[in-house]
Amino acid sequence: MDAALQELALATATFVLGHLVLSSLHVRRPLIARLGENGFRGAYSLAITAAFVWMLFAYAAAPFVPLWAPPDGMRWIPVLVMPVSLLLLVCAFTTRNVTAVGGENLGPVTDPTPGIMRITRHPFLVGAALWAAAHLLTNTDAASLILFGGVLALAGAGMLHIDHRRRITMGSDWGPVALTTSVVPFLAIATGRTRPDWRGIGLWRVAVALAVYLLLLVVHQPLFGVSPFP
Repeated sequence: MDAALQELALATATFVLGHLVLSSLHVRRPLIARLGENGFRGAYSLAITAAFVWMLFAYAAAPFVPLWAPPDGMRWIPVLVMPVSLLLLVCAFTTRNVTAVGGENLGPVTDPTPGIMRITRHPFLVGAALWAAAHLLTNTDAASLILFGGVLALAGAGMLHIDHRRRITMGSDWGPVALTTSVVPFLAIATGRTRPDWRGIGLWRVAVALAVYLLLLVVHQPLFGVSPFP
């Protein structure tokens, strides 16, 4: 393997494993005991940000090694998927969420699963997974396979990892969340375990997501050197 691709693989592995290892209870709890909650979060954020920046620079420096040619129609997948991905991300950052960072410390509320939580209890990770999968299907070179494949693997493992931690840290409070939500979007609704909360999502979040989407369409080629359209 080319040296630049090896560096990208190492950076991506560091980014993925850094998330999972540092957030595991066996590592997290001793570090919090030594650094304090805020100290741990600061060190965690610094380490993950450094790994993320390293991964991006390694991706930019990696050679283009095509692996296969996707059908022309598949190139529309990111254009169609990204509005949904961005809506999930906007909702994740603006909705009270027990699966978000520090979510296990949220106090009791009348509705523990508002808005987007009825659709999936991991809106950020599902949104990231959609972003990675859509780009993985259309960027079929070795560097993209490593980068987007790594992010997709992290999103999938992260959902399972967070659920495991919340079962331990939240105890009985996790039960109502697990019973009335799902990892797979709309599964809890389809199986009758909950009902949609469209008002909790709100039109303003849809408007913000569409605005971000339109902005990305405009700046995608100047920033990344590739048109978002086929």
